[in-house]
Amino acid sequence: MERYSTRGVCCVNIGSACAGDSVKIYVGDQLCVESEMSKLRDVWEETGFQLEYRQRNPECVAQEQSGLKSRKAPQWKLTFEPKATPASVMESETKHKVAVIRQEGSNGDREMLSCFMSAGFEVWDVTVSDMLAGNVTLEEFRGIVFVGGFSYADVLDSGKGWAGVIKFNKQIYEQFEAFRKRPDTFSLGVCNGCQLMALLGWIPKSDGLQESDQPRLLENESELFESRFSSVTILESPSVMLKGMEGTSMGIWVAHGEGKFHFPNRSIHDGVLQNKLAPIRYVNDSNEITEAYPFNPNGSPDGIAALCSEDGRHLAMMPHPERCFTTWQWPWKPAAWDDLEVGPWLQMFQNAREFCDGTMQS
Repeated sequence: MERYSTRGVCCVNIGSACAGDSVKIYVGDQLCVESEMSKLRDVWEETGFQLEYRQRNPECVAQEQSGLKSRKAPQWKLTFEPKATPASVMESETKHKVAVIRQEGSNGDREMLSCFMSAGFEVWDVTVSDMLAGNVTLEEFRGIVFVGGFSYADVLDSGKGWAGVIKFNKQIYEQFEAFRKRPDTFSLGVCNGCQLMALLGWIPKSDGLQESDQPRLLENESELFESRFSSVTILESPSVMLKGMEGTSMGIWVAHGEGKFHFPNRSIHDGVLQNKLAPIRYVNDSNEITEAYPFNPNGSPDGIAALCSEDGRHLAMMPHPERCFTTWQWPWKPAAWDDLEVGPWLQMFQNAREFCDGTMQS
């Protein structure tokens, strides 16, 4: 107030925030409004929800509207201590090489480059046209990443244009298959890259599946593109990138229109759950795995947000860890996390580097 006053700015204190579900408004000494905050919020949001009923799946809108009254702060928890990559690793002259691969329409490459650089990798920006021209091959890389975005504007369905370029160019397809089978490599596909990995058959079976049985990504149940900071939990799995993160729950950005995992063959879905190949799941505010909207932004069965291969080297996920690997990229976090040195999602990329260190030594 003093700083406003010294600059000649009129500023009047009209109220204060307090814990609880109560709102009181006075005019002078007269109490004019006294109600529960959640009820007043429903009145405020009503117009917005009426518009939502006109443009998305009304069942999803109803779930979100009715659920507002029971919302609470997410009960996230960390099972590890996020740490910055050691200076000795960052300053090393010999680093593992990872290729961040993009296609026409990709838009998540810069964030992904930053993630892997922050984890101590030598990161290469590689386009599919570079590979088609023979300017770069995959033999020299320990990791590859298929980034998010809208390859070919998604006009040919999610990732199909990108998959077609790889599948129908014999030399390129053989490179990717050779890379996938090497025991010292890892791969990550995020969002559009996740859709691509499903179409290529890299997850969940290490030796692939016939196309009719292969999991794929369908349109969100809400029938709209979803951009949210969703809550997920990390389960025990063979994934090398999620090692030591089991039991953690936290927020992550999602941004997709076709993120619903679909299993044409029920036995494949059952096998995924039994073999712990669905390591990341959407959860509600109480950390319960859920299919309810909007906690589960796409309607994936059993809250599935990611699939990994049986050997753990390949991970495909719809949410974007590269968009929240620093603390300042988080729109909200528990007060107890205010002093975190780095964002918890950086651990994924550090795990990838440690995997490369281990396979190099062996």
